[in-house]
Amino acid sequence: MDLLSFRTPGLGDQTYLFVHEGRGILVDPQRDIERFLAAAAERDVELRFVLETHLHNDYVSGGEQAALRTGAELVLPAAAAVAYRHTPAFHLEDIKADGLVLRPIHTPGHTPEHTSYLVLVDEEPVAVFSGGSLLVASAGRPDLLGTARARTLARLQYGSLHRLAGLPRDVALYPTHGEGSFCTATGAGRFVSTIGDEVDTNPLLAAGDVEEFADRLLAAPMPIPAFYQYMGPANTLGVPPMPPLAAPDLTVADLADQPEGTQVLDIRPRAVQARGLLPGSVGVELGDDFGSWAGWLLPYQAPIVLVAESSQDVIEAVTQLAQIGIDTVRGVIRDLDGAATATFGLLDLAAFRLRLADPTVQVLDVRMPHERDTVRLPGAVERFLPDLVTHGVPTDLDPERPVLIACGSGRRAAVAATLLARDGYQSAILTGAGIAELAATRS
Repeated sequence: MDLLSFRTPGLGDQTYLFVHEGRGILVDPQRDIERFLAAAAERDVELRFVLETHLHNDYVSGGEQAALRTGAELVLPAAAAVAYRHTPAFHLEDIKADGLVLRPIHTPGHTPEHTSYLVLVDEEPVAVFSGGSLLVASAGRPDLLGTARARTLARLQYGSLHRLAGLPRDVALYPTHGEGSFCTATGAGRFVSTIGDEVDTNPLLAAGDVEEFADRLLAAPMPIPAFYQYMGPANTLGVPPMPPLAAPDLTVADLADQPEGTQVLDIRPRAVQARGLLPGSVGVELGDDFGSWAGWLLPYQAPIVLVAESSQDVIEAVTQLAQIGIDTVRGVIRDLDGAATATFGLLDLAAFRLRLADPTVQVLDVRMPHERDTVRLPGAVERFLPDLVTHGVPTDLDPERPVLIACGSGRRAAVAATLLARDGYQSAILTGAGIAELAATRS
C-alpha cells in the first residue's frame, strides 16, 4: 500500500493517488491530469478508480478526463447528478474491486452532496478521503453556495465531522482542502492527519452542540473569489481537456487586432512592472496563487494577452488559468518596444515610514477584513483588493495626491497599484513587508 500526494499550493488543494498491489485510486484530481497519469505510469500503476468527493467550488476537475484517458471507473456522490457517465456513490453502499473496498460516507456540509470515502484493505479501514468535510484542525466552509443556505449546511457539517470522528483512531485522514484554500472555514494547517489526532486537537470537534459549532464556522467568513461561481456548473456539465499550453508571441502593435474586451495581464515581477506597464493592464506577478488572483480580478473568460519577461514560464501561467477553466490566453508580449507605460513606486519599510510623514500622501490598505481586525493602519482608506474592481477606487482618494498602498507583504499592494494606474493615480507600495511590520516599527 502506498500513497502519493500532489499539492496545488495556489489553490490550497491536494490530489491523492492511493496504490494497492499495482492498482490505483485517484482522488479529486485537478484539471491538469498529466502529472497524475505520469506518476501512475512511472510506477506501473493501473488506475482503477477516480473518486470525486464533491462538486468543487475552487477549481475545475480533471476527473472525467482522467477516467476517459485510462478506462478507470469514475465515482461521484449520487446526489451530484452530473451530466456525464459515472458510478453514483450511495451512503454506505460499498464499491468492491481487487481486494479493495470503497465505502462512501455521506458527509454534507461543505456542499449538500459531499461524500467522503473510507478505504478498507482486507476488510480493515486504513484511510478516509474527506475532501472538504473534516480537515486538519478545521472543516470545509459551508457558505460557498450562498448565505441563505450557510447555516443549514453548517449544521449538516457538524453531523458529518462527528460521523467521521467515529471512525477508528488510526485511520489516516486525507482531506482535499488545506492551508491556502479559500474553501476552509478556519486556518487549516497540515494536509494530512489521523482520526485520532483530529479527535484530540481539532477545535471544531470540541464545540458543545450544533448551534455553537455553526456559530464558530460562520463567525468570520472569508471572502469568496469571484471565479468560484463558475466552478460548480462547469464540474456538473463536464470539463474539456486542457487547452494547448503554448502561447504565441505577440507585439504591442498586435493588441489593436485583439477582440473587444481583451484583458492585458502583466505577470512580470513587481519590480519590473513598477518601471513601466502598459496602460490599462492588470499586474499579477507570476507565483503560486497567480491563477486565483487573475480569476478573481479579471472578467471571467475574457480574452487575455499576457505580458512576460523573456525568461518567464508562460506555460505555468496558462496552466494555472486553465485549472480554473480560463482557456482564453491569446498570446504573450515579451517586449514593450518603447510603448507608453505607467509606473508606480517601490518602498521598503523605512522609506514607507518616512513617506507617511508627508501630509500630502494618502494611504490605502488592501488587505482582507479579518486581517484589518488584527492590526489597523491609522488613517488608511480600507478596501479589499478585489473590491477595487467591483466597486472602483474609493472616492476618499484624491487622484491629484500620491497614494501609498500596503497589504501583508507587497504582493496585493502591487496589484492594487496597477489598478490605480488605470485611473491615473500616482502610487507607491510597501514591498518586502506588510502592515503588521509597519505597525510594530511605529509602536
